[in-house]
Amino acid sequence: MWRAYYRKWVQVTRGELPEGMLELMPELRRFVPPALVHDKRVYSAFADGTLVEVLRAARTDTLIFTGSETDVCVLSTVLAAVDHGYRVILARDGLCSSSDQTHDALLDLYERRFDIQIELAEAADILDAWRRA
Repeated sequence: MWRAYYRKWVQVTRGELPEGMLELMPELRRFVPPALVHDKRVYSAFADGTLVEVLRAARTDTLIFTGSETDVCVLSTVLAAVDHGYRVILARDGLCSSSDQTHDALLDLYERRFDIQIELAEAADILDAWRRA
């Protein structure tokens, strides 16, 4: 199934994108290290098992998400994080999608259906709470 997907979306493959498109922005790159970059090739960042190993080794209990494709990659990764028992916080203003309609629908779903397992907050509020901690 991935072969058919990449034939349809060839313009977003590593072979077609300009080299710098998959790199972190300089504003984020300066945090690596100590932050880690986890590259993924499918929807969920948890799919190959390596991310959960790294997070467990670091005794991580909370994950804060930003990302693109609220209704695809973010959805897949967030639900896997819930399945693994992590506290999940989504930066509402740090998410986007190529479809406004499904982006909005997923934000509504996260807020209404998963309100116990998934928290939504504005990035500024997350950063303020982090600074106070």
